[in-house]
Amino acid sequence: MAKVIMIQGTMSGAGKSLLVAGLCRIFRQDGYRVAPFKSQNMALNSYITGEGLEMGRAQVMQAEAAGIEPLVCMNPILLKPTSHTGSQVIVNGEVRGNLSARDYFAHKTELIPDIKAAFRKLETYADIIVIEGAGSPAEINLKQNDIVNMGMAAMVDAPVLLVGDIDRGGVFAQLLGTLMLLTEEERERVKGLIINKFRGDSTILDPGIQMLTERGQVPVLGTVPYMELTLEDEDSLTDRFDAKHVGKIDLAVIHYPRISNFTDFDVFEQMPEVSVRYVTNVRELGKPDLIFLPGSKNTMGDLKWMRQNGLEAAVKRAAGKVPIFGICGGYQMLGCEIADPDSVEEGGQIRGMELLPVRTVLQKEKHRCQTTGRLETVEGIFSGLTGCEFTGYEIHMGQTVYCGEDGSVAGTVDKAARPANGAENVVSDSTGRIYGSYIHGLFDKGEIAGRMIQTLAGEKGIILEGGVWEDYRTIKERQYDQLADTLREYLRMEEIYGMLREARIL
Repeated sequence: MAKVIMIQGTMSGAGKSLLVAGLCRIFRQDGYRVAPFKSQNMALNSYITGEGLEMGRAQVMQAEAAGIEPLVCMNPILLKPTSHTGSQVIVNGEVRGNLSARDYFAHKTELIPDIKAAFRKLETYADIIVIEGAGSPAEINLKQNDIVNMGMAAMVDAPVLLVGDIDRGGVFAQLLGTLMLLTEEERERVKGLIINKFRGDSTILDPGIQMLTERGQVPVLGTVPYMELTLEDEDSLTDRFDAKHVGKIDLAVIHYPRISNFTDFDVFEQMPEVSVRYVTNVRELGKPDLIFLPGSKNTMGDLKWMRQNGLEAAVKRAAGKVPIFGICGGYQMLGCEIADPDSVEEGGQIRGMELLPVRTVLQKEKHRCQTTGRLETVEGIFSGLTGCEFTGYEIHMGQTVYCGEDGSVAGTVDKAARPANGAENVVSDSTGRIYGSYIHGLFDKGEIAGRMIQTLAGEKGIILEGGVWEDYRTIKERQYDQLADTLREYLRMEEIYGMLREARIL
């Protein structure tokens, strides 16, 4: 049986995901087979495994840190919000349907067998499993029949490390208040406290740490400094949406209400002199060098939102002058029409932006697969991408076909492997400045992102000082090592290993 340890937080955004990733990298470096686990994740950033199943991106990031292939058993329940009060419920990678928050809360204990089965499967791959909680274990309205925090810890008899975020302030109240709201049995599970995201001289915290230890009767295992990492975070709490800086090369991502899989653009954030701005209105759009339309959990609704606030008109005015690239739902929006005969989203049909000669019909069955290939004969402004290899995945609810007069397309990927009438990969319009693709992760591998930025720099007649950019996966590997080195320095790892030696599985 695998040894287990669980990271819980005093609130959402306390840093649980990165701490789990860091511990996974440390255990891997020390020679153990390690895997992450989160019983329930709520996110619009998702991933398709080699099994063709859907899971949250946070556990994919943690699996990368652990050096293993992402498996859906690492995240058996994924909730993808479709509105303010409802979500699509995905269990072990398959869609179970849409439920309101109230209905899901009433029936979530029925998923405990699925959680246990996924955990038992994961045990066959790992010596150590690092479990991540969600939000706070002290949310009174959510504690009944909990399956993701203390309820999950009880299922597998896991010791718990409780993390507080000092960057937001009030960390001592966070940690002590959380302990006070736990039951006696739950408090006994908490074996250590961690103060996260500290800036400055940590010795000034000594009086507070002494008080925490005395009143909480739980040792503080470390004060972790604020780290300037660009690894993926929980999509609902990311601060990247607030970035306003305009670089020498400026990329604008349309930030509609149900934006999803915006991890597609993380690679560009690693590049010096390149800015990635998420814009919600015409005023914020400005004059970017490239406009991205990202994925969406409600494509028709988000297209209507763009139409109502003027962003659709602004993007169409920019067409022909500024390259526009749509991914997944953004790709569907760029077409002539989106039809929804089965009411997968909103029903009926809606005119698209009419910038690409394609038409999409939404379907009940979700298309999920990993895909690899080589870009062939890409024309237009990004013709320099021709020949580049890519690795990514597709996840969408629609089938897209050409609707042009002659059915021609300027650029395509693995054309021979696709149906003659299918517009499944990279396509462009006749001007070669409007592009669409269903492939998430298209820009991550090799030279694709770098060539795109160099092309945009050439269009502006400027030279970038950044030079040759690395493969994004190489950058992430270096950051995982940096994360592990920092945690080794600031956490009492010998005590954490002691907890693992004592841990038992029921």
